[in-house]
Formats: sequence, structure tokens, C-alpha cells
Amino acid sequence: MVALLLLIVQVIGIYKWILIASVVLSWLVAFNAVNTSNRIVAIAGDFLFRVTEPLLRPIRRVIPIVGGIDISPLILFFVLWFIQMLILNDLLPHVVDL
Repeated sequence: MVALLLLIVQVIGIYKWILIASVVLSWLVAFNAVNTSNRIVAIAGDFLFRVTEPLLRPIRRVIPIVGGIDISPLILFFVLWFIQMLILNDLLPHVVDL
């Protein structure tokens, strides 16, 4: 059980980095720092969109874009961080004691 909880924490940590990469790439595309006609950028952008969009879409339905700024990645990041801390600080110590 401990190994499973630690695996979940690691997967959430990796997903948070993917979320950060998705946000940074969207900024780079928006400010024309990278060109989406570049094949590598297009593949990376498509991968990041496909991985992050399923969790971002429900948040975007509830919280619309405010002033042209999409805060759904920030909300998702804090939810993932909360889940990590919940597992590490509340669940894991009780499982280890058993």
C-alpha cells in the first residue's frame, strides 16, 4: 500500500511538470517565440494538449476565462498539490503505522 501511495504521489508530481510545460509552451506560442508550424513544437504542443485538457476542461466549464487570462491551470496545479500533501501528510503516516 505504501508503494502505491508513493507511486501516486510521483505520478502527480510528473503531471504537475507536464502542466507547467503546457502553460509555458502556450505562452511561447502566444508571444510568437516559437512557431507552431515547426514539427517538433507541433508534436509537443499536441501531446501536452491531449494530456492536460481532460483535467482542465471541467475546470474551464465552472470558471470562465477572466480578462483574457485562463486560470484553470493554476487551479488544477493547486488541486494536485493538495492531493499530494493529503497523501503524504495524512494517508501515508497511517498506512506506515499499520
